[in-house]
Parts: sequence; C-alpha cells; structure tokens
Amino acid sequence: MNQLRELPVPPHFIPEEVDQVRRVPYQERAKDAQRWADRFSLPPAAQDAPRVCLLLVDCQNTFCTPGFELFVGGRSGRGAVEDNVRLCNFIYRNLANITQISATMDTHQAVQIFHPVFWIDEKGECPEPMTPISVRDLETGTWEVNRSIAETVWDGGYEGLRAYARHYVGELGRKGKYDLMVWPYHAMVGGIGHALVSAVEEALFFHEIARKSRCTFEIKGFHRFTEHYSVLSPEVTLDQQGNRIGEKDSELLDELLSFDAVVIAGQAKSHCVAWTVEDLLLEIRERLPERAERIYLLEDCTSAVVVPGVVDFTDQADATFRRFADEGMHLVRSSYPMAEWPGFCRWL
Repeated sequence: MNQLRELPVPPHFIPEEVDQVRRVPYQERAKDAQRWADRFSLPPAAQDAPRVCLLLVDCQNTFCTPGFELFVGGRSGRGAVEDNVRLCNFIYRNLANITQISATMDTHQAVQIFHPVFWIDEKGECPEPMTPISVRDLETGTWEVNRSIAETVWDGGYEGLRAYARHYVGELGRKGKYDLMVWPYHAMVGGIGHALVSAVEEALFFHEIARKSRCTFEIKGFHRFTEHYSVLSPEVTLDQQGNRIGEKDSELLDELLSFDAVVIAGQAKSHCVAWTVEDLLLEIRERLPERAERIYLLEDCTSAVVVPGVVDFTDQADATFRRFADEGMHLVRSSYPMAEWPGFCRWL
C-alpha cells in the first residue's frame, strides 16, 4: 500500500506564467519527468493502493485565461488563474498520491441551441450573449428559431426544429432548472479556447510520464440540441417525440466509482463543477451511499461565475458545496497534505 507523501514542485513550474498560452516542450518535459520519477522512486500508477482519481472540470482557456470568452474571474477578478496556480502546485506535490487524472473538455460548434445564431427576433437579429430565453419568450415571439439554419441541422426542417425548441425550453422549466441561457461562442472545437490551460496541460503530461499513468479526456457539450453542464449527463435527453438525444455517461460513472477516492476541481464552481458533482451524488445515493465520503472537493481550486454589477453566483455556489458536505462529501484545501484530509487515510 502507498504511503502518502508530498514532493517538491519541479523547477519548470512558474506560477506567474499560469495565465499565458504557450507551447508545452514535450520532449524536454518528458525527460524532466523521468528524472523526477527516478529521483523520488515513483512507482507506476498501476501499483497504487489506494487508487485516487483527480477529476478536472473544464480547465480550458475559454474559462480560465483572462481575455477569453467566459473567463471565470470570481470575486477577486482573477479567480480561475489563482485556482490553477494552486491546482498545478497540488498536482506536482501529490504526484506520488494521484493515480489517474481525468479532464473534462467543454466542446462546442457554432450552431448549437445555446449560441446566438440559433435564435432571432422579429427583426431577424440574433440575441446578445447572456440573454435568457423562457417559454414565455417563445410564446410571445420575442425569440424564435432561426429559420435559415433549420434545414441544415434538423431533418424535420423549420417546423420540426421549432417544435423541438419549445419542448426543450419547456423541459428546462419543468425540471425546475433555469431558462435557456444564450452564451457567447466559446470552447469552439479546434480553437485555442478549447485547449487546456498550458500550465495545467503541462502538469498532466508530467504526471503521465512520471507515474506511467493514463490521463483521460471526457468530451462534453458537442450535441447541437442540448446544454451539457455536467460531464455525466446532458440537460435534456429526449426530444418531443421521445427519441433519445443524449444519455447518462454510465461508463464514466462506473470508472469514477471504481477509485478509492475522487478529488474534484475546475470551473466553474457555480455551474459545470456543481452540476457534475450533483450528478455524481445522485448516482452515489442510488448505488453506493457510503461512497459520498470518498469524494473530496478542492474548494480553493474552483471559482464561481461573477459578472461585476450584473450577477454574482458565489453565495449560491458556496451554499451548494455546503449541501454536498452535508451529504458526506469533504470540502478540502489543496494546500493541506492529503494525509490530513478527513478520513483519507482509512484506506491505507
């Protein structure tokens, strides 16, 4: 069995450069990682007992790098950058303790139900980003499906897509979630915004080489006709005729629950992190209630969406995390040794 231990942070990591988009020097970093593994006698991850998974939610430029489309600034204004400095430090210090890292990748294309081009008003103009669309808006004609895109994206043409849009927005309301939000174009597949933050990518690569591990990447959000905040399930799974358009990711759920502990961080605390943890908690309740105590939330490596003077989800996100803790999950800080986390050493 592993003895939990912390390592120093390797010299290539420069916290002041976490907000920069750059090329990772793979060959050089691979040699560094192998030397690090030899120096600290790091065993292959396959030998780990207990097995620990670090689940990173959407640590991509689009959310984490200033100037990109949906930068999560939090109340400090640099939330995601500060979070990723702490996250990279956590990964390097715990190379010996983390078995596998799994990274979710929010992945979009231009014509999706939550992007401006999907909708038009009576003048034929698309909504501005951050515009909510409710059932009432569709009933009154405030917003309507963009007829010019219908033939290319929906087999039933305009009327079929129009009927689906009403069904979709209605389903969101029926489930008590929220109105449909029109987001700015973001996390566009193939673009720089879609990529992982360079410093985080480098840390994941370093872990793979040093521990002979396999980093997994979970694509979410690519379906044209549903939002996908949680990596574990889309917001709507059936169309107006009962045909399936998405489903729960049972394979990923099974994999996460196969680990002795799962540590979760990423962006944003108020949205994709919260919904991912919520879906994981629902599955745990149904299958393995005792597993809630094996989930650790890095509360200093995630920030809420804050738009100064417009909206601040911090209090709501904090309340949600407190509810997760009440359900048995643990709120922990990345700077604390894992050996000191509540209940963590019971599997040693």
